[in-house]
Amino acid sequence: MEQWINPRVKQIQISGIRQFFNRVSSYPDAISLTLGLPDFPTPDHVKEAGKKAIDENKTTYTHNAGSIELRRSIHAFVKDAYNLIYRPEDEIIATSGASEAIDISLRTILVEGDEVILPGPVYPGYEPVIQLCGAKAVHVDTRDTEFKLTASKIKAHLTERTKCVILPYPSNPTGMTLSTEELEDIVELLKDRNVFILSDEIYSELTYDVPHQSIASYEGMKEKTIVINGLSKSHSMTGWRIGYLLGDSSVMKHILKVHQYNVTCVSSITQAAAIEALTTGKNDAKPMRDVYKERLDYTYNRLIDMGLQTDKPKGAFYLFPSIKPFNMDSWTFASKLLDEEELAVVPGIAFSDYGDQYIRISYAYHQDLLKEGLDRLERFIEKLKTNK
Repeated sequence: MEQWINPRVKQIQISGIRQFFNRVSSYPDAISLTLGLPDFPTPDHVKEAGKKAIDENKTTYTHNAGSIELRRSIHAFVKDAYNLIYRPEDEIIATSGASEAIDISLRTILVEGDEVILPGPVYPGYEPVIQLCGAKAVHVDTRDTEFKLTASKIKAHLTERTKCVILPYPSNPTGMTLSTEELEDIVELLKDRNVFILSDEIYSELTYDVPHQSIASYEGMKEKTIVINGLSKSHSMTGWRIGYLLGDSSVMKHILKVHQYNVTCVSSITQAAAIEALTTGKNDAKPMRDVYKERLDYTYNRLIDMGLQTDKPKGAFYLFPSIKPFNMDSWTFASKLLDEEELAVVPGIAFSDYGDQYIRISYAYHQDLLKEGLDRLERFIEKLKTNK
């Protein structure tokens, strides 16, 4: 029966991140620095809120967009943190993680033949959805702009078919983010164009040195911007599957229909925990962020000492060092590293062709694990230098 499968589904692949992570199971002594998985437990008070919801039998369907209590909590949180004003009644949707938010947003706005501009390298979760919609992903080479999708880069790729620009910042896989000046340039370019902006801000609570600023906070941008965020990274709630969408009511009423037929609503237990995270725990990300910053500094310095050219990121928990001097593609490099030193990193090719001269290292791991993993990388690098 495989011949009757949707050809677009047959063409997409399991993400390169997961493909390589799954290989690690064959290496019992391997260290994996692959996934963007916080190593902190979900805060205790958030877990207790989930348990309490079960004990109080809050186990039924909620409103499709999420309970009004949750949406009010999201409203208050983003207003306080990012000066974003969205009505709880019709401009906020709780989703099953940021992944579902990406899916339902793109399925709502895209039609056959549309083009979507996105940076390269980039998180691999966008392009398959774009392809399933019959649209075209237009990757923009950002290697010469510190991995930033700048206004000039966007302008060079705009066509009459451009429907959407995806802005993931801070970025997965590079950790780079956009400055106020860079955001203002993009606003000036797009504010009068009939183009959606999908602003993926899932790492907004994990920025270093400068606070995150949402492009939706600029005058005239709310109407065309769909903001993606959630609690997976900020509150170490990856398994709870809680994200949220913010957007103008004229767009959100249509996204809600797709969401309804997709998952009906987010788990009621997760919603109760999310309310606690966004209210009592609104600052829970700060101590985690401080630890990530220490890990960033340590990992970055180790990579530089190894002679690996690396741009220091401003957010998230990834580093994206270049492997260009070793004259091998990223999949070969990562495979040899796993075989010879039992260290798993993500080949840059997983993030588009523009990532193939890089590897992604996640520092969302305990310091002891990071040290051992980087020791193994250093041994591998020294062997490559000796054999050149």
